[in-house]
Parts: sequence; structure tokens; C-alpha cells
Amino acid sequence: MTSTTVLFSPVEADLQLLTENLKKLVGARHPILYAAAEHLFSTKGKRLRPAIVLLISRATMPKQEITPKHRRLAEITEMIHTASLVHDDVVDESEVRRGVPTVHSLFSNRIAVLAGDFLFAQSSWYLANLDNLEVVKLLSQVIMDLAEGEIQQGLYQFDVNLSFEAYLEKSYCKTASLIANSSKAAAVISGVSAEIAQDMYYYGRCIGLAFQIVDDILDFTGSTESLGKPAGSDLRSGNLTAPVLFALEEKPSLEVAIEREFAEEGDIEEAIALIKETKAIERTRELAASYAKKAADHLQCLPPCDSREALINLADYVLSRLY
Repeated sequence: MTSTTVLFSPVEADLQLLTENLKKLVGARHPILYAAAEHLFSTKGKRLRPAIVLLISRATMPKQEITPKHRRLAEITEMIHTASLVHDDVVDESEVRRGVPTVHSLFSNRIAVLAGDFLFAQSSWYLANLDNLEVVKLLSQVIMDLAEGEIQQGLYQFDVNLSFEAYLEKSYCKTASLIANSSKAAAVISGVSAEIAQDMYYYGRCIGLAFQIVDDILDFTGSTESLGKPAGSDLRSGNLTAPVLFALEEKPSLEVAIEREFAEEGDIEEAIALIKETKAIERTRELAASYAKKAADHLQCLPPCDSREALINLADYVLSRLY
């Protein structure tokens, strides 16, 4: 499997600068909030979202250097993503994230919520300072979508009547909206045509959905070590994803354990075993692959360059996480 280090080599120096800048942007006005933010930005995440922003910035400006506004957009994107993770971990009561303790488990729920709010507020301030109304609208929509996705997830807990459309909409809000809208924003800052900017939106939307669908498979097939959280945790919490929805079509008996919220001993293990007996994982893999292909198709409007090649390879990388 290609590592993200190799994949993101066209923007490796940009990403190093981004990590240094993120700590400076948070500032040191409040020691505890700063400590929480420093902990977040020191975590060795993949930096997938800002890397996509930087790659699209370079791919849409192949003969020019990217601007400080492109760099700031990448930083804002990572701040919004990190703020949403902090809040998600509080809601989900997760003790670890990427294999390290979550902010609320290190500090407290109160500090975690405030740290998330602080990052959202700071990202909004830096966003306004880009002085680009279209970009402000795109990223403001993301913050609304993140909240909407979290609300939808709460409303649909253990709901065996969840439609596939509602599942995809929730996945878009929670994961793909940020990638889609920040991808388009990068193209807008580059000054490309509206058509190319829209293609970048669709690239981000499709790659984001593929990424989330792969995550939903890994919840059943991955190990606790590789996931950085307990395997099967989505199902345990009543978050019904594509593998579950596909499995319910083949094994309606799954409904019983889900509707009683896995209250009886052995319920969760039996449910996972039933899901693995069906073609649900295979069908979900095919769904992820179709979104990854659509993502790559939306890059045809860009001139050939290293950054475009990296964006195309990213579609393969997303799927390769399954193997």
C-alpha cells in the first residue's frame, strides 16, 4: 500500500509548514486550551484534508506558486476537522482517537467542548480574513453540515428503517462536505472557471464518501490497533452503516438484536457474525470503488502535473486501506 508520505510528496514541504503554523494560529492566550490544541495538532494524523486542499491548489495553478490564501485555507480546513473530532469524541464518549487519549479523557468534557468551540471560532475568524465571500459561504456551509450530520446520527441510532439515502446524506454531512467544499474553495482562490471549481467540489464529495464508506467497512474488518478505536464501535453505538443496511436486506433477523440495542449477552458478536455471512462487505466495497472512480473522473479537466497525479492516486489509496 502506498503511504500518504509518498502520495503527498508534491506538497510535503507545504504540510510541514502547515503543522508548524497550526500551533502558532491557536495562540497561547489560555494555557489549558493551548495544551489541548497542541495535543491535537501533535497527533500524527494523515492530514488528508489539508493535503487535498494543497494538491488542488497546486493542480489548479500548475505554472505559478500557490498563494498565502491557499495555505491559510488548508490550515482552516484542518482546524474545522479537528474541532469536529473533539466534539464527536465527547458525544461518542471515545477514550482514544488515532491510538492516543482524546481531549476530554485527558482534560474534561467541559474543556473538550470549549476547545472545540475555540477552534471553530478561530477558524471562522481566519476564514473571514480571507476576504472572499464565496469561500466564506462554502466553509460556513461545512460547519452547518457537521452539526447536521451529528444530529442525524443521533436521531437514527438503532433505527433499522434508516434509508440508504439518509445514510449517504449523513455520511456527506459528517465527512464529505468538508473535503468537497474546501476543494472547491481552493479552486475558487486559484481563479479557475466555475465549471472546474464545480468539478473539484465533486472530486471532494466522491473521495469523501469513498473514504467514509471504507471506514464503515473497517469497523467490521479492522483491528482495534489499526483503527485507533475498538472494532465494531459504530455498530455498538447504534450507528447503522452501509454493511449493516446491506446485511439487513439478506438477514432481516438482524433487526431483533439492533432494536433491543444489543441488550442481551452475545448480541453484538452474533450481529457481527451474521453481517460477515452476507455479501454486505463485498457490496459496500463495490460502492466505495464506484465513488473512488467517480472522484478520479472529475480530475480530467485539470492539466497533467504531479499534483493531479497524486489526487488520482489518492482514490486508489482510499480503497487500498481495505487490504
